[in-house]
Amino acid sequence: MEASSPPVVVLVRPQLGENIGKSARAMLNFGLTEMRLVAPRDGWPNPSAGPAAAGADIVLERARVFDSVPDAIADCSAVYASTVRRRELVMPVATPEAMARAIASSPQRSAILFGPERSGLATDEVALAQTIVTVPINPKFGSLNLAQAVILLAYEWSKCSKLAVPPEKALEPIADQGEIEGLIGQLDVELEAKGYFHPPSRTQATKNTLRTIFTKTGWSSREVKAVRGVIRALAGEPRSRG
Repeated sequence: MEASSPPVVVLVRPQLGENIGKSARAMLNFGLTEMRLVAPRDGWPNPSAGPAAAGADIVLERARVFDSVPDAIADCSAVYASTVRRRELVMPVATPEAMARAIASSPQRSAILFGPERSGLATDEVALAQTIVTVPINPKFGSLNLAQAVILLAYEWSKCSKLAVPPEKALEPIADQGEIEGLIGQLDVELEAKGYFHPPSRTQATKNTLRTIFTKTGWSSREVKAVRGVIRALAGEPRSRG
C-alpha cells in the first residue's frame, strides 16, 4: 500500500492574521506544511500572520487561498470537520486519535477543516466532510481557540508519523545475558572483597536483590560497559593526579 501523506489543514473564513500565523506555527511543529485558506476575512497575505508564525514561514509562503470549502477540498478523498457533534447531522464522529490512525493508514489525500474563531464551521460546511472529529473537552468550558485546535489534531497526527520514530541513536542494542552476567559477577567479586555481604546468612538474598536491579532495566551494551568501568575504578587504586 502507498505511504500516507500528511493531511491538509483548511482554515475556513479565519478572522485574524495572528491566528493564521499561530496555526502555521502549530502545524510546522508537528510536520504539517500544507495550509489552505477559505475566504480569509482580512484577505491574504496578512502582515499580522508572519510575526505570529514565529519562523513557520514555509507554511505561510505555501498557503493557498480558495473561495469556498468545496474548492479547497476538491482533491481530497477523506475530509474531517473539527467541530462539536451536530445533532442535525447523522455522520460518524471520531476522536483525534482515531482520525490520526485513519489518515496514517490510508493513501488517500485527506483534509481537516477548522471553522472561524467566533462561530466555527457552519452546518453545511460540516456536511461536506465524511467524519466529525471532536476533541474531548470540558463541557462547562469549551473555549479552544483556532491555533489550539490545530495543535491538538496536528499532535495526534505526529504520533502516527515518522516524527514518532525514535532517533537512530536511541535504538541501541540491548545487552545480552552474557554481558549482564559479567557485570553481576564483577560486582559480586568486588563487594565480597570489601566485606559488603554481611551478615553471611543474608548474602544470597542481597545478591538476588542486586541481580534484580541489573536484569530488569533493559541495559544496553554501552551502559553495561560504562558501569563495569565504574566498578573497576572504585575497586582499583586512585589515579595519580600529578
